Amino acid sequence: MHKKIILSLILVSSIFLQGCNDKSEETANSMVAGNEYVLTDTDLKQIVVQKQGEGYTIEGAQNKIIIFDIFATWCPPCQESAATISALQAKYKDKLIVIGLTIEDKISNDDLITFKKTYKADYSLANSDQNRRLIDELAKSLELGERFPIPVMAIYKDAKLINHYLGAVEEEFVESDIKKALEK
Repeated sequence: MHKKIILSLILVSSIFLQGCNDKSEETANSMVAGNEYVLTDTDLKQIVVQKQGEGYTIEGAQNKIIIFDIFATWCPPCQESAATISALQAKYKDKLIVIGLTIEDKISNDDLITFKKTYKADYSLANSDQNRRLIDELAKSLELGERFPIPVMAIYKDAKLINHYLGAVEEEFVESDIKKALEK
């Protein structure tokens, strides 16, 4: 009888401690990066995003407009938005950086490259373990809640939010925001 109790206690303790170890490792990884997110895009280029106050900047992209596009490859409005965002990236190439952040955990790079080619998403698509962390932080700062519709587009310049959109949006609206931000 005592052997069963002791065995049960050992089993429960090991499960409990394993859970604690996973959580503390996750917390340690978050603390190491602090307000910095190191993303890797489909071209294996690193993008360093930094939170500054209420906004975001990208290392080496001072005075540029940054658009974060939160999307999923299976989402029809996201697929439709890709060409719109690409057109803006091409038009404002020296003044605009677009970063696509997929909500899909553990998506293959090949699947993202297929999305990029199929829907003409000619901008950086991040495929990183930091995506979820940055998406959660963006959603929190935009007050979207834990569950929100996609796509979400957030536009920043000099660590200040210019505007954000939920769902598919017409190119003219986004371009209007870009022009206003460039005038500042």
